[in-house]
Amino acid sequence: MIAWLDLAAGASGDMLLGALVDAGVPVEVPAAAVAALPVEPVRLRTEQVTRHGLGATRVHVDAPRTTSHRTWTDVREILTAAALAPAVRDGALAVFERLAHAEGRVHRVDPEEVQFHEVGALDALADVVGVVAAFEHLTLDRLTASPVTLGSGSARGAHGVVPIPAPAVLELLAGVPVLAGPVAMEMCTPTGAALLAARVDEWAALPPMRVQRVGTGAGGRDPAELPDVVRLVLGEPAGSPAGAVVLETNVDDLDPRVWPGVLEELLAAGASDAWLTPILMKKGRAAHTLSVLCRPEAVPVVQAAVFATTSTIGLRTVAVGKVALDRTEVAVEVLGGRVGVKVARDAGRVVNVSVEFEDVAALARARALPVKEVLRAASAAAAEAYPPSV
Repeated sequence: MIAWLDLAAGASGDMLLGALVDAGVPVEVPAAAVAALPVEPVRLRTEQVTRHGLGATRVHVDAPRTTSHRTWTDVREILTAAALAPAVRDGALAVFERLAHAEGRVHRVDPEEVQFHEVGALDALADVVGVVAAFEHLTLDRLTASPVTLGSGSARGAHGVVPIPAPAVLELLAGVPVLAGPVAMEMCTPTGAALLAARVDEWAALPPMRVQRVGTGAGGRDPAELPDVVRLVLGEPAGSPAGAVVLETNVDDLDPRVWPGVLEELLAAGASDAWLTPILMKKGRAAHTLSVLCRPEAVPVVQAAVFATTSTIGLRTVAVGKVALDRTEVAVEVLGGRVGVKVARDAGRVVNVSVEFEDVAALARARALPVKEVLRAASAAAAEAYPPSV
């Protein structure tokens, strides 16, 4: 599953939490994570609201009022002591670490000495831990987001009057596409900016996807210029359910003895498969077409490996569909050893069974037997253990 955040109205911890809950994350998920914090009792409460006619979920953090100005050291100790899942604890620590370093640069102090003031309050702790727990619950493959609206003007904070966008927000979102937007007020809080910086993989327009759910999270204000909401769009990538990319190049000036090592390097770099096809090029030159199959996210690394290991100076890239059977890796006992087996199923039916040749060769060497004999015995054992379904 992939997701996209619409940040036309900026972002805050409660807006992101509202969008996640509205998109289907049970509120009990972030509530349980918040309850695990070794602090005063904190409770999450949801409310259905409208913003410019749009229905949205607002998540309230009910917590005792506090004037505590927690340092990064205090927050780190709270999160480390909490009975949280490792991914949630580490994710929350990463968010607050970003905040500490951003505030440290703004105030020219060591991050360990930063006092979070508003950010260190119980509601911010709850927002960060709740949002991280909700994202972990979704187990997203990728999270993208629109440019972030930051707002403009000024606001009064713990240090006095500060310009909007807040200095810490600009530090946190360095390198991220941002804009002021139409409203002269704070549209993105430091907590929201830190969560975005820690969780978003790419900043772009809505990617091609088959939409499954949309969550709308509301902030506490309702400006006249635009709806004060964050939208979270969940779905599956558009196109083939198992898309892939084929990289191709024709090579006529590489010593053939190099090719086996090239193929090994490409597989080690993340290619799903790599192969050579003999061809005849112009002027009768004998050559090879190198074809490399890989996942879209692996293209940069595999592409670099092609250029590093071959003499080519260019590549063709072709997006292709891919259909793959469900596969299970098991093993069979044969001739006093174990040989790996891949069992392929189509709609639950066994349609193919293949033994791992490297295991066969290793067992043949260990038993001083011909490879063909071990291969025959292993294939028979695999077929008997996993007969084709009828």
